[in-house]
Amino acid sequence: MKNINDSFLKGRAKSLKYTFNGAFLLLKTEHSIMTQSFIGVIFVALGFYFKITKVEWMFQIFGFGLILTAESLNTAVEKLCDFVHPEYHKKIGFIKDIASGAMTFAVISVLILLTLIYYPYL
Repeated sequence: MKNINDSFLKGRAKSLKYTFNGAFLLLKTEHSIMTQSFIGVIFVALGFYFKITKVEWMFQIFGFGLILTAESLNTAVEKLCDFVHPEYHKKIGFIKDIASGAMTFAVISVLILLTLIYYPYL
């Protein structure tokens, strides 16, 4: 008889495999994710240079996590829309614009956050 815990752990391991595969695909194929990751690395270097506080690190990490999450979801929406309706369609364009707008909200929020973190060090 199969152990329930065994089955549960195998399922979680399989789920983790898919999540890491998805993250790798985004980093490998999406230029916006590559660019934002590079910008994140620059701000990590700035964080070490300016010796930002633990709380500032927490907010910075959260901010870049928000950006990468929003961009990943935006990419997923765009790919799904292109798959469902490859030709231009007004409603598909509207859906893509809304997803892109969500990304804009995330970027503006993180720009404000980074300004609040780094302005005192300048």
